[in-house]
Amino acid sequence: MAIAKKVQGFIDRASWIRRMFEQGAALRQRFGEENVFDFTLGNPSVEPPEAFKQELLDLAQNPQPGMHRYMNNAGYEETRAAVAQVLVQKSDLAVKPSQVVMTCGAGGALNVVLKTILNPGEEVIILAPFFVEYKFYIDNHGGTPVEVWTDRNTFQPDLEAIEAAIGPKTRAIILNSPNNPTGVIYPRDTLEQLGRILEQKEKELNRQIYVISDEPYARLSYDGLEVPCIFNAVRNSVIVTSHSKDLALPGERIGYLAANPEMNEVDLFIEGAVFCNRVLGFVNAPALMQRLVSHLQHVSVDIQEYQDKRDILYLHLSKMGFEMVKPQGGFYLFPRSPLADDIEFVKQAQNHNILLVPGSGFGAPGYFRIAYCIDRSIIERSLPAWEKLARETVKD
Repeated sequence: MAIAKKVQGFIDRASWIRRMFEQGAALRQRFGEENVFDFTLGNPSVEPPEAFKQELLDLAQNPQPGMHRYMNNAGYEETRAAVAQVLVQKSDLAVKPSQVVMTCGAGGALNVVLKTILNPGEEVIILAPFFVEYKFYIDNHGGTPVEVWTDRNTFQPDLEAIEAAIGPKTRAIILNSPNNPTGVIYPRDTLEQLGRILEQKEKELNRQIYVISDEPYARLSYDGLEVPCIFNAVRNSVIVTSHSKDLALPGERIGYLAANPEMNEVDLFIEGAVFCNRVLGFVNAPALMQRLVSHLQHVSVDIQEYQDKRDILYLHLSKMGFEMVKPQGGFYLFPRSPLADDIEFVKQAQNHNILLVPGSGFGAPGYFRIAYCIDRSIIERSLPAWEKLARETVKD
């Protein structure tokens, strides 16, 4: 075999979105772009805010000497200070620029954190449904993923199940709020209860347990809901995030990790993270993007546009009989599959040129994911196809 057996196995198990993309390309060629309704990728169709374009233009017209050279592996001081200031405002804690590391997106940040903290064989709890890459990131650094289901009616964390899963090998828990794929936000009370559980478990097990809060959708919350800061609930916590969604810059791979200033041995953690950022090959986040986002920490895309798309789909699909939790943030719906076999349902949807991802791809068989970060016109044109699909599959 030309590649490692483990990698081949991972490819086979994680190819749902790739397969949907390939099938979508075939459908577009056959039926035309306007007649295919692709809800598979979390790739924002909106353009970056006008402020981003202005910053980019200003920088291009007024280049700074040395602006494309290497910098500190943790990132530019100016950018880290801008991020820290936002975190101070959000948490009311004394977050320092030195406790921020600029990274190649949230995926880069997650890998940096996991390499920094994991010893071989240590466990990382992930909450199902979960972003599929979590398991591969954990494996990258010798860890073992432990799946714990959320409440199946609300997709909120099941604290009793989490507590039961924590053992002598537990090193971290990954949280994702607003969640991909469910769109739920974890409330402050839940996070505070989790923090108390972890404090007790750390004493019992005599080991530090981290909460890694994956937050690329944190600015995309609806109906006036707050996305609480994990720093105020869990002492040994790390935020990993990117500007892929809030500034619509997924291709630029710009993000950061930030350590809770009250974390045990926080300076040592940051020293390890900066080292891992370098040796993993990321080296540092892109220089140009660091300079741009340092002035855009209070800017985001038009959230109302996403909320309107959510409301269109949620209202119409609910009337058709699809069952789902109403998303509170992000840009995904995660309905229950009307067929027991979610993969078969996704295949049946393709007969109507609707492209979806089965819940099995997120550790949640029996559901399917809809990414509504596409043009509103596509959503509106898709509704007759959804009605036909519902007549075939949804039982009264």
